[in-house]
Amino acid sequence: MTSSEYDQFRPPPPERKGPRKGQGRKGGGKGRGGDLMVPQARIEHLDDSGYYGHPVVKPPPWEWPVGAYLFLGGVAGGSALLGAGAQLTDRPALRRNTRLAGLGAAGLGAVALVADLGRPERALHMMRTFKVTSPMSVGSWILSGYSLLIGVAAADEVDRMTGDRLPLGPLRPVLRASQTSAGLGAGLLGAPLATYTAVLLGDTAMPTWNAMHRDLPFVFAGSAALAAGGLAMVTTPVGQAGPARTLAVLGVAGEVTATRWMQQRMDPVAAEPLHAGTPGRLLRIAEVLAVAGGAGALAATAVAAKDGARRGGWKARALSAVAGTALLAASACTRFGIFQAGLDSAADPRYTIEPQRRRLAARR
Repeated sequence: MTSSEYDQFRPPPPERKGPRKGQGRKGGGKGRGGDLMVPQARIEHLDDSGYYGHPVVKPPPWEWPVGAYLFLGGVAGGSALLGAGAQLTDRPALRRNTRLAGLGAAGLGAVALVADLGRPERALHMMRTFKVTSPMSVGSWILSGYSLLIGVAAADEVDRMTGDRLPLGPLRPVLRASQTSAGLGAGLLGAPLATYTAVLLGDTAMPTWNAMHRDLPFVFAGSAALAAGGLAMVTTPVGQAGPARTLAVLGVAGEVTATRWMQQRMDPVAAEPLHAGTPGRLLRIAEVLAVAGGAGALAATAVAAKDGARRGGWKARALSAVAGTALLAASACTRFGIFQAGLDSAADPRYTIEPQRRRLAARR
């Protein structure tokens, strides 16, 4: 190492402070009198009751409007997907009803979301940035794009229903030309709209929601399918509601199977809120209603095929309406039950601590 004439101007090196001879670094250093200067940290009073009786995680300040938004988002997404299929298979009544249902559900969902936020301008703040790693940011943009597309498609249906009486002027040809692509675009965004809320819940620290993050999107997809199919069965004539009945039956099979598979793969303690209290009752009711609604959809299909529209049309129509209502109620019970279960799991520290201890023991 070479020296320089400027080395004389360098400040002296700082005095190195360390443990005295015979004292290790572990356990903290000792002062002149041998007293422990920095005592070793210990975690006390942490058991299954939390830290001094307080919850380990803080539940979000979400109330029932968020549960309603979860349900309405599924209805909107499934309706748009069903409407795109009706558009491709030339079923005008089914296309019209599903487009209007998609717009109505999205509008009511936006109202519920704003009601939970408290002030409308807070909803606009979520649109300032786009962050791929944030389910809420991605979901906000999905909802905005879907609302725009389904709005164009539904406006065309309303204009046709009123005999071209909407005050569109020179925009009417533009609306006619764009409604096809808008309906298909809304159908493409329908599946992400119906399931992104599952990713949002699974990304939180709520024990039950976090434990179901792998399978909850499949549960929400089935729930959206049976809800959209059920609503279309209520509003659409039997002759054009065949795809709605098919989607509803597939949704019942998907939701019931995915829900049971999800509960089996969850930590037993984290899954307890799904079986107890209000969430447990709602999920049991949802399964009964879903199975009954699926059976009703199959029965309506059989009656319509056997008796035809002349004699048995009213029977199939009545069965479709009853079954569709049961399917809508089943989807609502599923969404509200899962929503409430996550909030309940945050209130009891046991649902956080016991699964963590089990995972730690498994890693060791």
